[in-house]
Amino acid sequence: MSFTVDMHYCGKTLVDYSLFNKVASCGMETMQPVDIDSCSTIVDKCCKEENITIEGQDILKNSFEKFSYHQLVFVATYAYSQYYFYEGGIENIVPFVDYSPPFLIQDIHVLFETFLI
Repeated sequence: MSFTVDMHYCGKTLVDYSLFNKVASCGMETMQPVDIDSCSTIVDKCCKEENITIEGQDILKNSFEKFSYHQLVFVATYAYSQYYFYEGGIENIVPFVDYSPPFLIQDIHVLFETFLI
């Protein structure tokens, strides 16, 4: 990313600066010296504009060679867990679905006379 800072100085005083737009001037440029034949005055230009440009890097190359093994394992497990978290890939697994319940020899609720009300 590159950007430019524009600054307007009037003498040694910073009047305005801008990152995105043109800088506002102090109004000294509109004052023209009076051209009289008998009197010639020399007006020094006290205002100046300064531009600072900071160049960014145009070509970026990301390589996975800089990552350690532990970082790669962490990224892989994080991506795997997030995929199944949002996609619902993990199903409700019931380990005893193939087993039938034991036979009732006696009804325990009737035997001990405990009933849910």
